[in-house]
Amino acid sequence: MIKKIASYFGPGTFVAAAFIGPGTITVCSIAGVKFGTDLLWALVVSILATIVLQNMSARVGLVTKMDLGTAVRTIIKQPILKVVLSSLVVLAIVFGNAAYEAGNLSGAVMGFSVIYSDTQLNFGSFSLEYLPLVIGACCFFILNLNSYKKIENVLIVLVVLMSLSFLTTAFITSPDYASLFEGLFYFKLPSASLTTVLAIVGTTVVPYNLFLHSSIVQEKWKNLNSLKAAKLDSAIAIGLGGVVSIAVVIAASRLPKNELSSILDMAETLEPLYGSYAKYLLGFGFFAAGITSTLTAALAAAYVLKGCLGWKINNSHPKFKWTWRSILLLGVVFSSLGINPIQLIQIAQVSNAVLLPFVAALLLVIVSNQKLMGNYKNTWLQSIYGVLIVMFCLFLSVKSLIVIFD
Repeated sequence: MIKKIASYFGPGTFVAAAFIGPGTITVCSIAGVKFGTDLLWALVVSILATIVLQNMSARVGLVTKMDLGTAVRTIIKQPILKVVLSSLVVLAIVFGNAAYEAGNLSGAVMGFSVIYSDTQLNFGSFSLEYLPLVIGACCFFILNLNSYKKIENVLIVLVVLMSLSFLTTAFITSPDYASLFEGLFYFKLPSASLTTVLAIVGTTVVPYNLFLHSSIVQEKWKNLNSLKAAKLDSAIAIGLGGVVSIAVVIAASRLPKNELSSILDMAETLEPLYGSYAKYLLGFGFFAAGITSTLTAALAAAYVLKGCLGWKINNSHPKFKWTWRSILLLGVVFSSLGINPIQLIQIAQVSNAVLLPFVAALLLVIVSNQKLMGNYKNTWLQSIYGVLIVMFCLFLSVKSLIVIFD
């Protein structure tokens, strides 16, 4: 069964697993509670932009046989500029992912606690204080398998189960389908919703996924005949991730319009309205989202460092392994100590907001380079799409920084 499901998925699963994390679920929950289904169009735009950018990244990996970090180093000839850009990417993504990791692990703990808090499901004397360490150890074991196929299979199972959890939760809440359709296809910007729109886009179009995708696509496919399969894989997996986000907004839109501080609030509100099953489904979905993002954030940081620093090593090399191990360890430490990861995540969001337009622009330059891409360079129509997305990313970056520092 797993093999049959796996045949429809590939590296795109890593991308979907990465952006559907606790941060995205929380943002979508807040969007649903505050604005109903009015901001679903922002998710549609975000997912389309993500598919276009990730397809470009996958094409770079398959055509050039280089990851995005190495490709950037190749096209930039000026030594100082190369050092500056590589340093910016490393600081923003590697250290940013270390901050996100604490939030991912805390999110997984929070999702588990939704189920654990029910007196009918008692796990003896087990304390949630040890859960970050347990989850971190499980993620360590999975990543230490050092097998693309095995990690991919784990992610496929988790992403599919997570998707079913959130989709079922949305269905249980009996959504208003007319409002749902209107929210998906009609632009609305309710009062005080701009910050939420920026958060939706910012948690979906993620810079480090571009580096991750260009690397892992080479693990799955070895020749250019797979370009069509890679494109289809991105559309299916990332599209499924978008459906999950939409399902969360739908479920949250059926709740009373009040302040939502965490997934615990949403679970407790769902239970009396739609039964304990809704609560359990939501808790499991959040738990799975935390684990998938924990795995991919650590792995992405290792790929970024490898490419940007020009390491000529494979994934079994100690440098590569100790990079993802360090990111995972920092997340476990911050989560275990009970340190609130909000400020760390805000710092990571600032760095990502600054980095996103630069990475998108560099990616566009690379896929438009005749020398590197040959006959597989961007067509004029693809270039127009790319320029529009880069401008969109720049707008997002500027607006995000204004909102954050305001």
